[in-house]
Amino acid sequence: MSPGVRTILHVDMDAFFASVEQRDHPELRGMPVLVGGEGRRGVVAAASYEARAFGCHSAMPSAIAKRLCPQAVFVPGSHKRYRAVSKEVFAIFERFTPLVQPISIDEAFLDVTGTEGLFDSPIEIAHGIRRMVFEGTRLTCSVGVAPNKFLAKLGSEMNKPDGLMVIEQSRIHEVLDPMPADAIPGVGPATMKSLGRLGVRTIGDIRRMPLETLRARLGEYGSVLHRYANGVDDRPVRLDRGAKSISHEQTFETDLKDPDEVRAMIARQAEDVAYRLRRHARFARTVTIKVRFGDFETVTRSVTLDQPSDQTAEIHRAARGLFDRWAAGYRPVRLIGVGVSQLTQHADSGGLFDQETNEVQRRVDRVGDVITERFGKDSVMRGSSMRARARHGAHGPGSDTGGLGGGAG
Repeated sequence: MSPGVRTILHVDMDAFFASVEQRDHPELRGMPVLVGGEGRRGVVAAASYEARAFGCHSAMPSAIAKRLCPQAVFVPGSHKRYRAVSKEVFAIFERFTPLVQPISIDEAFLDVTGTEGLFDSPIEIAHGIRRMVFEGTRLTCSVGVAPNKFLAKLGSEMNKPDGLMVIEQSRIHEVLDPMPADAIPGVGPATMKSLGRLGVRTIGDIRRMPLETLRARLGEYGSVLHRYANGVDDRPVRLDRGAKSISHEQTFETDLKDPDEVRAMIARQAEDVAYRLRRHARFARTVTIKVRFGDFETVTRSVTLDQPSDQTAEIHRAARGLFDRWAAGYRPVRLIGVGVSQLTQHADSGGLFDQETNEVQRRVDRVGDVITERFGKDSVMRGSSMRARARHGAHGPGSDTGGLGGGAG
C-alpha cells in the first residue's frame, strides 16, 4: 500500500463452522456439509463449499437445502468448539495490531496502518496471518487489504476461499466500476429496483450518477452509496473494549524437546509483549504462559504481579517463573505463548527503592525501544532470548510476529 495511506485488513474465515467440522471429522472432507438442524423447522447455520456448489447457504431453511443437495450431510455443530477455535484465530490477529474489530465469531477488521517499522508490508502481514491461521488451526481464511473497511471487506470476498485481494488506492475505480451495485452493503432487491429505474446496474453507474439524483431517489442512503461507489469510507476500526490483553505465541514445526529452548522463546516473547505494552502506554497486572504439547493438550498458568508493570525484566521473570514451576514434568512442546492481561493506563508508584529500581529499568527499556523502532525488532535483544532468535528467527513458518490483544483502551 502507498505510504501515508490508511491500511485496513478484513479477515474472514472460510465456511467457518463447516470447515471446523471437516477438520475434526476427516470422513466429512470433500463432502457437502451443512451445519444446523435437519428437522422440518431447521435452519442452515453454515454450508461447506461443496454444499454451496448446489446453492445451499447459511440462513436457508434446512428443508430447502436438502432438496437442493439431497446427499448433504447435516451435523448439529458445537458452538463451544467454534468459540475455542475463534479465540485462537483472534489471538493471531492481535499479534499484529491493537486495532482489531470483531464483526462476528469468524471475521474482523484490522488496522495495520504504520506497522511497517515492526513488521513487513501490509501485504506480507496478510500473508503471515493466512499462514499462521492455517498452521495453528488447519483452517483457511481470506483477506482483503485496502485503504478502508468497505474496500477491505469487498476484497476478502473476491478471492474466496483461501484468497488474498489487495485494492490499491490507485486502482479503486478500476476494481469497483464493473462490480454489480448490490456488492455494496445494504443494497438489496428493493434498492436495486430503485436504482434500476435510474438505469443503474454497476457501482460505476452509481459513481457517475449525480449525488442530487441519488439523494432524491434514496434519501440519505443515496449519499452513502455515492461515497462507497467512489471508494470512500471514513469509518474507523473500533476496538472491542471488552478484550484487554496482549499475547505472543509460537507454534513450532517440530516439537521442542529441550526446555532451555522454550525458556529462550519465553524470553523473546516477554520482550515483544513488554514492548507492545510500552508502545501503547499500558501496564499489566497479570502474566500468563500457554503451553501446548505434541498431543495438543494445552495448559495455561497465570500469576498476578505486585503492581502493574510494563517492564521487560518483570514480565520475563514472572513468565519464566511460571514455566520453571511446571518444567519438572517437561514434555515436548508444540506451542509456547506469553501473555499479559488486566491492563491499566497507570502503574502504582511503589516505595522509594522500587521507584529508583523501576526508573533504571525503564531507561534500559526506553533505549531498547528506540533502537527497535529505528532499526527493527531484531536489532536489540537480551542474551536470554538470543538462542530463540538464532534457531527460529523472527519470521518464517511458525514464527511469532507479535501483537496487542483486542483493545487496550
